[in-house]
Amino acid sequence: MAGRRAVCCGLTSLEVTLTVLFMLMTSVLIGLITVTVATKNIQTDAEPTLSPSPTQPQGNPYLIGVGRADCTGPPADIPLMGYANLEQTAAGIHTRLYSRAFIIDDGRKRVVFVTADIGMVSQRLRLEVLKVLQAKYGNLYRQDNVVMSGTHTHSGLAGYFQYTLFMITSKGYIKPSIQALVNGIVKSIDIAHRAVKPGRIYMNRGQLEDSSLNRSPHSYLNNPQQERDRYKSNTDKRVVVLKFADLDGNGIGVLSWFAVHGVSMNYTNRMISSDNMGYASYLMEQDNNAGLLPGQGPFVAGFSSSNLGDVSPNTRGPVCVNTGLACDYLNSSCPVGGTKMCHAYGPGKDMFDSTMIIGHNIYQKTKELYSGADQEVKGPLHAAHQWVNMTNVPVQINVTHMARTCKPALGHSFAAGTTDGGGDLNFTQGAVEGDPFWDGIRDTLFGEPSNETQECHRPKPILFNTGEMSWPLPWHPEIVDVQLITIGPIAVVAVPGEMTTMSGRRIREAVKQELESEGSLRVAEVVIAGLSNIYTHYITTYEEYQVQRYEGASTIYGPHTLSAYIQKYRGLARAIAQNKESGLEKGPEPPFFKESQLLKLLPAAPVDRKPANSSFGQVLQQVYPVYRLGDVVSVTFVAGNPRHSGDVRDKTFVTVERYLNKTAQWEVVHTDASWETRFHWLRGSARQSNATVEWHIPASALPGRYRIRHTGHCKQMKGLKPVITAYEGTSAEFTVTKTYYYH
Repeated sequence: MAGRRAVCCGLTSLEVTLTVLFMLMTSVLIGLITVTVATKNIQTDAEPTLSPSPTQPQGNPYLIGVGRADCTGPPADIPLMGYANLEQTAAGIHTRLYSRAFIIDDGRKRVVFVTADIGMVSQRLRLEVLKVLQAKYGNLYRQDNVVMSGTHTHSGLAGYFQYTLFMITSKGYIKPSIQALVNGIVKSIDIAHRAVKPGRIYMNRGQLEDSSLNRSPHSYLNNPQQERDRYKSNTDKRVVVLKFADLDGNGIGVLSWFAVHGVSMNYTNRMISSDNMGYASYLMEQDNNAGLLPGQGPFVAGFSSSNLGDVSPNTRGPVCVNTGLACDYLNSSCPVGGTKMCHAYGPGKDMFDSTMIIGHNIYQKTKELYSGADQEVKGPLHAAHQWVNMTNVPVQINVTHMARTCKPALGHSFAAGTTDGGGDLNFTQGAVEGDPFWDGIRDTLFGEPSNETQECHRPKPILFNTGEMSWPLPWHPEIVDVQLITIGPIAVVAVPGEMTTMSGRRIREAVKQELESEGSLRVAEVVIAGLSNIYTHYITTYEEYQVQRYEGASTIYGPHTLSAYIQKYRGLARAIAQNKESGLEKGPEPPFFKESQLLKLLPAAPVDRKPANSSFGQVLQQVYPVYRLGDVVSVTFVAGNPRHSGDVRDKTFVTVERYLNKTAQWEVVHTDASWETRFHWLRGSARQSNATVEWHIPASALPGRYRIRHTGHCKQMKGLKPVITAYEGTSAEFTVTKTYYYH
């Protein structure tokens, strides 16, 4: 996230407290999730050898099912989750968000993998989804066999957390936001559950170049050279693909993993968007659900995050926007303007173009691997899960030395943000010493961190000692999910945060080694599924932590966090290798706070007003009569607040319609789920608001007569009672000609 102020707690009045919280938090909390970029090392990693696959499928097939469901929430007023900027609230839709579920059953066990177009899965979201699944399916879908992963788009809605830090930066717990996610994820699993049938899974993998950069190369270089020499790149270029097919060989879905941040849409964006991974899904599904609108059709394309912690899609890298010169290598700052002036861009001319390019690259490589996938995945399924108190895990450093993880804390460099959303204040990355001014503010508002916490996190200078802050609720989680599933020779490591490139490599190696320790299993691939089950910020290597750039400052459980996770995932892998996962200790269960305990900081949407002598849905700015391919059609309507439309899943605020002469009817050719449309909601003065709909006419558009329709809801007073009513508006007809407009 890229926030703008800091936070405080413990004052005598909630109102005063929240005022101070907002003032400080949004200045200092710059980057819970954002990224910085600084190198262009794009060599390939070596491919491990796979055992030969049979030319014909053999053995019993799996039972497989795929499902997709809309999980878009109200596209207005709610903060977007990623940059922690309270001013970056939703104001329309670029593309809709979807949850995609994949069910696999070997006749003995069942596993579910969900990848959702959201920033990350929160503990609250996971617990609420599992609660609904328990009520529907009993003990079929559980903590151990359901993995939920976020694609890491920074343009999805916030408001679905239960820990104070995230609630403060998200205007609290927002019921319509989390309900859309819960209902969408559950529905995607429902659809996959109903679709389960015999089928086969095939794997393929390859390298994707020119689509990612390491945003903290200085930190990466602090890893041992002998270790770095084993790899050709400082980011993982690997794309791993699972192809799902029925017994006739027809593809029904694909699941793809690639490590890159979902920040092609930058911190100036105000529209809900699935970003680069979502665009890859969009293209793959449009290919295989030909002729259907986005979100429709049986083929499901899931693109999942991986060890993306230090990986950016902004391939042109960071420059000082006021001078055009390179940013400082260590601190990612500029001589004039500091971190605020150091921005990363590319590869396109704007954020929409960049999203399209990166998304298309991921799609194109996945399509190629999907088409060539012939390595059949066979073998039993396993699922292992534990809850772990990550604040005090003993770690064996060597034969003579023990260490421990720490109570959560964020360092000074956390507030510096990254080159995709630098801070407004004088924080820089790479800070290993505190600042007397900010430390004084911290001590006044929160109290000085204990000596134990300061010593545990060294060399991190602590800015927020969140593990010692519990008002009104804990600021960070203590109890964390660790989870591992295996599908034959494929292992999926569900990681509860953003793991850096080298951290992911170490985890993969440890899990592979442990799974093969019994000699009965040969592992073909270990993939990292990032942002899974609960969000705990970053996970760096011990060596990267010492540099204290943004990632290290955001590794909240201290310098031995990765070592602790390696131990825990080794334990899960060992249990699977020995067929003893059912005997694993559950560990301490996480809290599920009552909804009444959660902060609710977003006020109700006010009554809508409209200009005199007008009606909701009325056109304020009309279309032109004729457009060419490549033009942008724009029309503006009198609108109500989209929050008044309630549950907006499986609906649309926008349709682009073409007149069919043969039937004398209007056919919907695009909705607000389409890449070609943009729905902007604009709040004006005196509670009046407008909706501007854009249609970027693609080269594939057929010539003919068109119109654009906008539907919504408005809230007005009827006597003393507010009443919500539906409205719609339609543009004038216009013609699209065959001529193409070259921009």
